[in-house]
Amino acid sequence: MLGRRWKISPANRELQERLGRKLNILPLTAQLLVNRGLVDADKAFSFLKPDLAALHDPMLMKGMDRAVERIARALRERERIAVYGDYDVDGTTSTALLYLFLREIGADACTYIPGRLAEGYGLNDGAIGKLSASGCRLIITVDCGSSNVAEVEFANSLGVDVIVTDHHEMPNDAPPALAVLNPGQEGCRFPFKRLAGVGVAFNLALALRARLREAGWFKNGEPNLKRYLDLVALGTVADLVPLMDENRVFVYYGLKELEDVKRPGLKALMETAGLKGRLSASHIAFQIAPRLNAAGRVSTADTALKLLTTESPEEAPALAAALERENILRQKIEAETLEEALSMLEGHRDRAIVLYSERWHPGVIGIVASRLVDRFSRPAVLIALENGVGKGSARSIRSFNILEGLKGCAGLLERFGGHKAAAGLTVSADMVECFRKEFIRQVNSTLADEDLVSEVTLDAVVSLEEVDRRLISEIECLAPFGASNHEPLLCLPDAHIVGTEVVGARHLKFKVRHNGRLQRGIGFGLAGLHPVEGKGYGIAFSPYMDEWQGSTSLRLRIKDVKHGFVNPLT
Repeated sequence: MLGRRWKISPANRELQERLGRKLNILPLTAQLLVNRGLVDADKAFSFLKPDLAALHDPMLMKGMDRAVERIARALRERERIAVYGDYDVDGTTSTALLYLFLREIGADACTYIPGRLAEGYGLNDGAIGKLSASGCRLIITVDCGSSNVAEVEFANSLGVDVIVTDHHEMPNDAPPALAVLNPGQEGCRFPFKRLAGVGVAFNLALALRARLREAGWFKNGEPNLKRYLDLVALGTVADLVPLMDENRVFVYYGLKELEDVKRPGLKALMETAGLKGRLSASHIAFQIAPRLNAAGRVSTADTALKLLTTESPEEAPALAAALERENILRQKIEAETLEEALSMLEGHRDRAIVLYSERWHPGVIGIVASRLVDRFSRPAVLIALENGVGKGSARSIRSFNILEGLKGCAGLLERFGGHKAAAGLTVSADMVECFRKEFIRQVNSTLADEDLVSEVTLDAVVSLEEVDRRLISEIECLAPFGASNHEPLLCLPDAHIVGTEVVGARHLKFKVRHNGRLQRGIGFGLAGLHPVEGKGYGIAFSPYMDEWQGSTSLRLRIKDVKHGFVNPLT
């Protein structure tokens, strides 16, 4: 965060007082809700108290009626159903969820996840042919399929019906599937458009259960879909979709399922990661998801899918250990790729980064592209070349829509797709240099230097007197934190940094005095600032209660410091 521009959310005293009075919360907590667009008391209450009853009617999703009717027919006629997924966490959790649910309701179901290296993303003719030959008459895609027009046509030619469930941006021509479930497609009445792929799959399960209930299918009790929210939470957090609306409900209850985890594979994985007790979305993002992702990045996602679906407590530890080894290998490959990418950027002046190499593993270039975006605050595209073909991953900053940038280079690419912040592409090695020049030209002409300055949004300027146990308790009610619902970031203006101490090589302990009060804090990754002390500093921080040997103490998690900071709102 160092060197970033600070932006302070304006305080609204009237809304603070009104929300604070109606919800019996502190004015500062009310301001945190206002900053998140929650100015209506009822909506703010629903945000603070997520409720499964608030989930939208899944039948509002375009194509849902046709999808559930076709699956119900497959159940009645004992047709084999293939769940076809993607190799990232959203894809594997979607695949596991729908497969396990279909099996629970008596379906003849199987799974298929393509290999990242051998097959690439989405449907492919070879896989469709294999599934057809094995007797599958229905393929349900999860977290993919929106752009697979030709492949769905091929499936149709073999007498295989396809139901697409996805959340990626829809192309102009939708695939000719029996049904397409994608809340972002034109004409879809589903109120929330930003579900992860696993969220779309869960809505399909909800709708199918309701339809089967009406048909009297469940003779011995119906499935409890709440038990599947652990998988929904994993995929939702990992895919960085906004933790608002349905996503917030999914993750809130999914974390509770994970805290009392029943799936042998997830239990073993969490033990390997050293996780127990109360969990947060950050535990998913930084400890569980990378391990699940590792297999799909450096080999195939089969191990991750087996871990998510196994019912064997004896098999689970071996699967978790295998993912741990894959993750260690992924970290090594990633570090080597990042080091090489940084060496290629010496003297770089353009407002975008496009790098390519025959030495890179396509499974880690997305992570490395994200690292470059974080470090240089500009769009980044990394391309791994092999056998005349480049497979690329693109990541972007808030001020540039990476998918629109790729659309501007469509004539140079074989295929591409994704979101405004992240996308994938395939390009011929003969065209990769032309693509690099054209993409950089577009970004250079679109972005100004000021667009490349990272911005830190501060929720409020406070004094240490306002930071107490009640405030921290109320802030915890805003969790789970993640995309579009960041952990509140507060600011102490004109603070005195009494001293700093480096701990663990990369982190920095702070002693901070403000309005006569002394407070301790920790800045993760801020060791490069040491030594820093003196008056007149702005301190950007999140407060928390530190537990140690049975006692708790209020601490500051310091994210950034800025000398000479003057509160512009006073």
